[in-house]
Amino acid sequence: MPRYRLDIEYDGTGYAGWQRQDDHPSIQQAIETAIHGFCGETVSIRGAGRTDAGVHALGQVAHVDLEKTWPEDTVRDAINAHLLMARERVVILAARQVDEEFDARFSAVKRHYIYRIVCRRAPLVIEKNRALWSPKPLDAAAMHEAAQRLVGRHDFTTFRSMSCQANSPVRSLERLDVVTGDADGLIEIHASARSFLHNQIRSFAGTLRLVGEGKWSADDVEAALVARDRKACGPVAAPQGLYFRAVEYPDPDS
Repeated sequence: MPRYRLDIEYDGTGYAGWQRQDDHPSIQQAIETAIHGFCGETVSIRGAGRTDAGVHALGQVAHVDLEKTWPEDTVRDAINAHLLMARERVVILAARQVDEEFDARFSAVKRHYIYRIVCRRAPLVIEKNRALWSPKPLDAAAMHEAAQRLVGRHDFTTFRSMSCQANSPVRSLERLDVVTGDADGLIEIHASARSFLHNQIRSFAGTLRLVGEGKWSADDVEAALVARDRKACGPVAAPQGLYFRAVEYPDPDS
């Protein structure tokens, strides 16, 4: 059966997250339904990451096996046509036929996320569901300094959800940079690793916000990490600021 890699963008507002659910709309369900509308096949797609309700994606990746070989542009355009007719906030950026050994989840070697915070006195309107609002300015430099205490291989028990199903809390965090964005008041947290724990980045964002507000220091962040205790974490930041930016695979042609 021919396998296709799908590069996906979506606005997670109003969805229960990536994973199909029986009684709530999901990104996975929207795409699978669109594929059925396109070629009549009932399929199950596998994504590179399971984003939570309200989380967005600029570069989610999934794979799907179809019974028939179709031109790549046809796969992309036909799925998008059905997504558009269903008024889904999901699009297929690209569809490529790949080797059957390619697996969107298990072949991935690095995942990249961005968390966006907009600092301004007025509440958000255009960015309401696409960024976290901070009515007070945040010290991005202090947040970045504190973030470096988290980079490396650690036990991240403090920064994972109590419902996280990962076998181990140990992860290697390759990058956690806090930068100012192009727009006034915009702060972005860029995170990269092979894999992340459930709510790990949102836990980072909420904790680093305390640093930006002057309530915590870099030493406090390191102490929370060393505590390996969920109760030591700062507040978990809201989902609307989080974006699944990109996935890397070992073969550049994948």
